[in-house]
Amino acid sequence: MTEKRSYHHGDLRRALLAAAAEAIAETGPAALSLRDLARRAGVSHAAPAHHFGDKAGLLTALAIEGFNRLADALDASREQTGSLLESGVTYVRFAADNRAHFEVMFQPSLYERDDPELVAARDRSAAALSSGVSTLDEPPPADEARKTELAAWSIVHGFATLWLSGAFFDELESDIGEAARPVIRRLFE
Repeated sequence: MTEKRSYHHGDLRRALLAAAAEAIAETGPAALSLRDLARRAGVSHAAPAHHFGDKAGLLTALAIEGFNRLADALDASREQTGSLLESGVTYVRFAADNRAHFEVMFQPSLYERDDPELVAARDRSAAALSSGVSTLDEPPPADEARKTELAAWSIVHGFATLWLSGAFFDELESDIGEAARPVIRRLFE
């Protein structure tokens, strides 16, 4: 008599998200398929659909995870340094260290943008970025705060996006944070 082995993956949802991040880092979000994801995770081709419904559901979960990770990183930076500059450096390092999440987070056409959990995570990360503006020695007046937040976000997001796309052709520091630091500092001049 042969023993029948039961298969148990453990945390399949986590494994599928990790496999999705790996695949996106290699080929981008457009090339992601649930069938390839199942192969990477070593599960049946139906398993990703069981957990996420479809590709948009999977990418929604990945974006939620990314926005929450970004909020955690920005909150920790603000608590440790009290510096908008360092929050900016944290943002660009997050982009480099979480490239797949970053690529999905800011392409709302890829996911279910009205998902309540996604909206909460996105709002949480926006609040963490906005809180960095309050650490300025001279915070802007309330009617100017949003413009300062947008300027700070534009600088760090633009830098991160240009870095990740390989658009910088001149010599920069090899570390994204150190390369971004003098650019972000311009915000304060």
